[in-house]
Amino acid sequence: MEYRSDSQRERLIQVLEMVAPGTELREAVDRILQIGSGALIVVGNISELRPIMSGGFNINCEFTAPRLFELSKMDGAVVVSDDLKTIYSANVHLVPDPRIPSSEAGMKHRTAERVAKQTSAFVLAISEKMRTVSIYVGDMHFTLENIPLVLARADQALQTLSRYRARLDMEFNHLNTLEVEDMVALRDVVKVVQRVETIMRIADEISFQVSELGKDGRLVSLQLGELMAGVERARLMLIKDYYVPRDERNPEMVLSELESLTTEELVDDERVARALGFSGGAEVLNKLVRPKGYRMLSMVPRIPTIVINKLVERFENLRNIMKASPALLDEVDGIGEKRAHAIKKGLERITESIIMESHT
Repeated sequence: MEYRSDSQRERLIQVLEMVAPGTELREAVDRILQIGSGALIVVGNISELRPIMSGGFNINCEFTAPRLFELSKMDGAVVVSDDLKTIYSANVHLVPDPRIPSSEAGMKHRTAERVAKQTSAFVLAISEKMRTVSIYVGDMHFTLENIPLVLARADQALQTLSRYRARLDMEFNHLNTLEVEDMVALRDVVKVVQRVETIMRIADEISFQVSELGKDGRLVSLQLGELMAGVERARLMLIKDYYVPRDERNPEMVLSELESLTTEELVDDERVARALGFSGGAEVLNKLVRPKGYRMLSMVPRIPTIVINKLVERFENLRNIMKASPALLDEVDGIGEKRAHAIKKGLERITESIIMESHT
């Protein structure tokens, strides 16, 4: 599903968590589906919804799944508070602005779509004939799927993520070797960036599925967390190492641009190179580049971020940092003799480990 903004995605995830398995709202929805009934449930602010409400009964009772289930048997909509604590009204006729465009054919779903577009409420339209649950949030439409199907899709996505993560680790190891040998080409960096961005997108999809699964998604969430351990930090360090800091661009802006790329753009090496700040045609991909040192320094234990920043600011790139003596490192403000020796030894151990691994 495509989103126009991150806020839209976050809003839909918030709604899915409210209707996920294990919640009172989902229990009511499941009961309605079990008896083959239909319903229209509006969850929002009553003061905002009142202008488009007509008729019905004022209930103002505590929200529970059994009460919502029973009240939904009436023809009209049931209006529930946005904190899911109060059932305001039942058997309500909703009158949204008919000028709001709708792509739905049925009256119930057309009304649900218009209410969601006109207000900040979200609407559940449960189809009696199709036995489906449609969620309308703003101008988004999402159809709830049964839990076994979502679990199967999540499991398949986890397997794909596992393979991509293993490949990413190999590519980072190869990049480590090239960095130690001072032989990194922009093409090598682009390849790793493409892999890590693909992994982030797979993880986002699984995270979305976890929201759908609710209590049934705990195991999926644990597996996702394990597979993604360290990826986000390594991604940021990679961008900080290789992006071109011109036109007031910072690493976060580069990450935002990479996230906005379509799937087709992400596999375009030159397009990714431009996102990193490099200009030129295909030949720029053969350009030798040097990392600033953020990622390699982050591998040395117990070095604060502020110290890493000062080292990069002082020495400009990883090559210079690795060649610097402990005495030179000690000249950097806030390092000190003891930490300077620790940094030097840490980088030497990492270098030895990388070289040994490259020869196995």
